Formats: sequence, C-alpha cells, structure tokens
Amino acid sequence: MRGRVRSLPVVVVLAASLALSGCWGGGGVDVTVKGDFGKLPEVEFPEGAPEESLAVETLKEGKGTAARKGDLVVADYVGYRWSGSERKLLASSYAQGSPGAFPTGQVVPGLAKALVGARPGSRVVARIPPEEGFGEKGDPKHRVDGDDTLVYVLDVRAVYGRSAGPRGERQAPLDDPALPRVADAGAGQVPRVEVPRRAAPKGLQVRTLVRGDGPPVQKDQLVALQYAGYFWRDGRVFNSSWSEGRPAAVTIGTGQVMKGWDRGLVGQRVGSRVLLVVPPSLGYGSKGLPRFGIKGNDTLVFVVDLLGAH
Repeated sequence: MRGRVRSLPVVVVLAASLALSGCWGGGGVDVTVKGDFGKLPEVEFPEGAPEESLAVETLKEGKGTAARKGDLVVADYVGYRWSGSERKLLASSYAQGSPGAFPTGQVVPGLAKALVGARPGSRVVARIPPEEGFGEKGDPKHRVDGDDTLVYVLDVRAVYGRSAGPRGERQAPLDDPALPRVADAGAGQVPRVEVPRRAAPKGLQVRTLVRGDGPPVQKDQLVALQYAGYFWRDGRVFNSSWSEGRPAAVTIGTGQVMKGWDRGLVGQRVGSRVLLVVPPSLGYGSKGLPRFGIKGNDTLVFVVDLLGAH
C-alpha cells in the first residue's frame, strides 16, 4: 500500500538505458549513445549548453501496447543533468541493480510526455528543459538546479495499464468460513471482499485465488501489482491501487514492505491473484498507520494481483 510501495525519487524515476548496439545521433536530442539494450549505456554530449526545448527520440521501436498517461512503465535507465558545460550523472538503475518504476501521471511533465506512447522493447532518449522538469526552483534534494536540463535514456521493459489483472488458472472458490470471500468486480475495479463476522486468525493466511502462468516471484525483485487493503473489523477498503488509477510497484522480500507481504508473495507466480490475511505483528505493528486509519490491533486483508516481476 502507499507508504510501503517502492517509491524512487522523481529524478531517479526518470531513468533509462540503451537498446541496440552501435552509436546513434540523438537528432533533436543532441546526444549520442552507445551500448546494448539492457546494459549500461555510454552517453556523449556535444559542446556547449543544451537547447531550451523538449526533445524526445525513439532509438528503437518496441512491440506491444503503448503506454498511456496513468500507466506504470518499468524501465532501465540513466539520468543526467546538463547545464552550460556541466554534465553530471544523477541516477542509474544499473548502480541500483534493478529497474525503475515510472507512474506516468506522477513524474515531471517532460518525462511523462517521453513515456506516453512508448512500447515494451523501446529505447527512448529525452532532453527535458527546466520548465518541463523541476522548474526554476529545481530540486535541491536531488541535486537539480533551476537552470538544469535533464537527459534520460530509457529501455522500456514493460507497460502496465490501469485495467491490468491476473492471468492464469482460476482456483476453486474459497470454502472456508474462517476466511474472507473474494468476488471479482470486473477489470479495473476493486475486488469485492466479504469478511466473516468472527475473530480474525492469529497467523498469516495466504490463499492463491488465481494461479498465474508466469515464473515465481523472487526475493529482491521489483514487482508490478494491483492491490486493495481491507479492515478485518468491518470490511472497508482503506487503500487501493485501483482507486489510485494505476498499478503500483514494490521491491519484495527485502523489508521494504510489511512482513506479511514479503512472506506471502515471494514464491507466488506472476499472473496470480493472492488473498492475504495479515495479523498486526506482520503488518504495521502496535503503532498501526494512523494516516490510513489503521489501529495497532487491526488485522488487515489484502487482495494482490501480481502483474510482473523484474
């Protein structure tokens, strides 16, 4: 859920990498890149200051569904700042060891424009002037000044739309009176959950509702997913990616999310829909999470669709 979902700084989230062997002129982008798709690219800048306009070039056209505003894009990347004669690397997914997650409605305007229309397998390079980036105030936290132009090279691994859901074999409906019942509300909609009127189980409960047709999720992978969280005490939804309008992304199995997610989702197959019943000790503990109304004694129910693992 929000607050525990992997969130890269917006600068870092503007990432990229290069897709083909060889060397290309960026054309209007004015940079040259070398290297193979999915490997650390070499980016060469011309002399002098950058042009003061947004420029985007697709160096390789991918296949599949093009990203739309509001979609989640997963990509390898490098990101630079360019001002006068200075060129400085800001962020690289290769240094982090995993790709970045780019919610296209939540990044700086120039990056959103560069990502919209990109397909899986595409290599995109973007030159983003300050007014399409962080504006005249820049972003001191991430070492971006108000006159810095941003340059990103992105290798798009995957695109996840707001209606993405499970893919695989639907399992027999749960027939356990001690566990919630889950009903599909349709593509892009929050699943309907009926919580039984009885005491919550004391331990973690994990049930696979749809067995995915993809590989098992492994520890330390970036996982794209849809999710909804419900209170056991009254069945109300307290947070949901469907309500946010886009899939989320988390790094799993490393303590970046609650223990109940780490224990319950590692090993599940991509494409699965999973029911989790998480006791307080494996959720938010005795402090709860007040901004979502979660109390220290709340047992939480989650329905999670595992869309992809990278």
